[in-house]
Amino acid sequence: MTTAQLTGPYQHYVYAYPHKTAYRRLPDRPALRSLWAAEDKSALSLYLHIPFCEVRCGFCNLFTRIGAPQGLTGAYLDALERQADAVREALGETGPVRFATAAFGGGTPTFLTAAELERLCDIAELRMGAGLRAIPLSVEASPATATADRLAVLAGRGTTRLSLGVQSFVDTEARAAVRPQRRADVEAALARIRDAAIPVLNIDLIYGIDGQTEQTWLRSLDAALAWQPEELYLYPLYVRPLTGLDRRRTAPGPDPAWDAQRLRLYRAGRDHLLARGYTQQSMRMFRRADAPPQGADDHACQTDGMIGLGCGARSYTAAVHYSFDYAVGMHEIRGIVDDYVATTDFAHAEVGYRMDAHEARRRHLLQSLLQAEGLAVDDYRARFGAEPLDDFGTELLRLADRGWLDPAGSARLRLTPRGLAHSDAIGPELFSPAVRAAMAAYERK
Repeated sequence: MTTAQLTGPYQHYVYAYPHKTAYRRLPDRPALRSLWAAEDKSALSLYLHIPFCEVRCGFCNLFTRIGAPQGLTGAYLDALERQADAVREALGETGPVRFATAAFGGGTPTFLTAAELERLCDIAELRMGAGLRAIPLSVEASPATATADRLAVLAGRGTTRLSLGVQSFVDTEARAAVRPQRRADVEAALARIRDAAIPVLNIDLIYGIDGQTEQTWLRSLDAALAWQPEELYLYPLYVRPLTGLDRRRTAPGPDPAWDAQRLRLYRAGRDHLLARGYTQQSMRMFRRADAPPQGADDHACQTDGMIGLGCGARSYTAAVHYSFDYAVGMHEIRGIVDDYVATTDFAHAEVGYRMDAHEARRRHLLQSLLQAEGLAVDDYRARFGAEPLDDFGTELLRLADRGWLDPAGSARLRLTPRGLAHSDAIGPELFSPAVRAAMAAYERK
């Protein structure tokens, strides 16, 4: 890594490890039955991916296509049912299965009609066996698709958390981020969500938008706070390859002034929320102190597996993380969606990354350390029979030397407030050389 990569706060948002750009075709196409045979399936996470949006925001590099020709969403749900049947059959042959948490993501799940959302819930419940009314269920939505009939379905089927992608309450900033929306429409959507009485409302906001100032950033935060959301996610703007903002960019490459601006806005937003009764859960996530519990008590993302259904979803076993092909470009995404809809054999893993013992330790470290509560040393020791400092001493001491890791952590390794602010530099720095090499070799499409 270069000096700039070591010190620049904005390198790579790490929400999973390894990143999908490290995945490759699995030539032996392992059967799901064999992958899950020895896994603990008593507290799984279920994720259903809907790869459709009404528009593509300028910053978005997620796996999603714009709109859907007549009949495509129905055909996609048909394929989702076929996949669910194949996965459940494979799981059922390897012992009892229980889901502890569920989520619908995308794309925009509420791109589906109310009737299609009912069908999506049926796939989770009737085909996969997830009791949605008995476990935490999180759903992503956009202001335009958060309609009363869709929200009624989600509330009735047990949704406990709805995340609304607002990004900015300032219309000029929304346009600068290539997100065509008006504040009045956002406010109307928020009113409908509150009327639906879903227990947890999360609002996503973005800082670092062209033309944004600290004053307009705080104005957006106050507009969000007026709805008393149980959660807020504050995201730094990234300009990723093949996105709308990338096509507009005239000077690619590192921009120290923009990094400094985003860091100032992050700190202003963090302090604003902390002063108003929110607790910081990670660099991005802030939770109201009196918000109802949302996570599953018996599910830990570091250790428990995940079942992903849909062409953009990933699944996790101890030995293999697997998914389908990945792309950002619109033409390639359309092709992958079409291939998924035409698929009849869902009993094998097609694309993925084989995890060894060292990568499992890195994943546990990353997923724990990037949370405000940090890594419980006893949990790490119990799982791996080793000390974190024995496995990752060089990296951890380097973080401590920079003032990013609390040096007093014996029972729990925690990032300092300054370290949390640099989470997007710390995450990539902790990637293994093998994962970095695979990501660097990935051919973007």
